[in-house]
Amino acid sequence: MRHFAPFAAAAMIAAALPASAALAPGARAPDFTTQGAIAGKAFRVKLSEQLKRGPVVLYFFPAAFTSGCNAEAKAFADAVPQFRAAGATVIGMSADNVEQLQKFSTEHCAGKFAVASATPELLRQYDVLLDRPNLPRAMSDRTSYVIAPNGRIAFVHSDMSPVDHVRTTLDAVRKLPRPRG
Repeated sequence: MRHFAPFAAAAMIAAALPASAALAPGARAPDFTTQGAIAGKAFRVKLSEQLKRGPVVLYFFPAAFTSGCNAEAKAFADAVPQFRAAGATVIGMSADNVEQLQKFSTEHCAGKFAVASATPELLRQYDVLLDRPNLPRAMSDRTSYVIAPNGRIAFVHSDMSPVDHVRTTLDAVRKLPRPRG
């Protein structure tokens, strides 16, 4: 745990900063391929492949193993059955490396959804990069996107507090038109 102390301090600093996301509803979500983990196992995540299954809740978080991010991951894990019932896939994203995310995916995500590693470029594309000189490494703000199957942003919730991300994204997913079939 001592390895994460600098990141915890950085997350607390970041928590005091306002969050804002420039990708507005209707904008095309940047496609990406990156490495991630689910239930401790590494795997490749490609947004466009996930969207073939239905909407994606892509939530960015500052750093694994920090109190707010741990709480948010648990809240998403607890709500995964509701997201699945609404046809959505949940993916968490941070600038953490895959090794950290493998452990985090087991301990805090309960193996219920994927977490993936975002490069600084991907954080910029989604306009979630905390570009502050006092941060020890690239970090994201806390922003959740609901991405419709057509690749368009349907909803954005950007707030450094983890409290309402699950509720607001689940509400947004439930309001999306369901495919007939």
